Amino acid sequence: MSRGKKRGGGGKLVLGGLVLAAIVIAIIALVFGLTRTQTPPVPGGPTPTPGPEEPQAQPASCPDVQVISVPGTWESSPTDDPHHPTANPAALLLNVTGPLQEQFPESRVDVMTVPYVAQFARPMAPPEATYDDSRAQGKAAAENMIRDRTAECPLTNFVLMGFSQGAVIAGDIASDIGNGVATAPISADRVLGVGLIADGRRDTTAPAAGLNLGVPGGKGAEVLLAGLNLGPLMPGTTMTGPRPGGFGVLADRAVQICAPGDLICDAPAEVLTNLVGTIAQLSTAASAPIHAIYHTNPIIDGTTATAYLTDWAAGLIQNAPTPAHN
Repeated sequence: MSRGKKRGGGGKLVLGGLVLAAIVIAIIALVFGLTRTQTPPVPGGPTPTPGPEEPQAQPASCPDVQVISVPGTWESSPTDDPHHPTANPAALLLNVTGPLQEQFPESRVDVMTVPYVAQFARPMAPPEATYDDSRAQGKAAAENMIRDRTAECPLTNFVLMGFSQGAVIAGDIASDIGNGVATAPISADRVLGVGLIADGRRDTTAPAAGLNLGVPGGKGAEVLLAGLNLGPLMPGTTMTGPRPGGFGVLADRAVQICAPGDLICDAPAEVLTNLVGTIAQLSTAASAPIHAIYHTNPIIDGTTATAYLTDWAAGLIQNAPTPAHN
């Protein structure tokens, strides 16, 4: 009798063990099933969260295309009105932005001219902002303008353009965007095109140099004099060299225009052998005749730089997407 009880008790233990094992397996399966559907954590960091989706529409006040124009040296001031610039009525790019505004309604394109000090400290001149300070101020102002517009109008696309010192600024911003620099104000897919006239960092031999028109080769003064600070005669004037990575993924959308003999964008190799003479030339290069006639000098198959840039930008605007508005 006692043996039968022992056998019965053993059966209950086995049955209980099987039930317990089944419960444990079910719990493991349930937990495994839940965790399989979750995003695994990044080693050493928090679980990533998806970014915000792109909106389907933007405010009715937003233009489809925003043109950002950066004037050259002596063509702007920090207090100038971006929509109605008057600091220099003869500023070169007004010959481009004006016709664009006449051709398209405000809902299609808005034009803003970047206000900045736009100076270049010259030897023996009254106190002026240094080139380094002026360029930094211009870049910051342009980037803030782009960020503000993007925050307000997330579906608006951009055309960037610049002349002389403004070409250096616009080109530097385009290089940051095209090479994915973290501080770039927008992503490359928001840029329709980049148009530069007389860019001091022009380098036709560099990778991702963009389309070069006017003079077929050559390098800008900042490239030939890379790394030099022009010392006590021109304090705060650092020659920054070529842009690392060129225009990156924006190379197929970037246009460089330079007139033959323009020291700013087509500097002769001899500048390296006569530094004193070079400093004297650079101090007057922004007002040199060849640098000042891009509106009248037909250097692109019988067409002037401003006429070419106007038609180029108009084509980009004409073919740009039309975002939905709410």
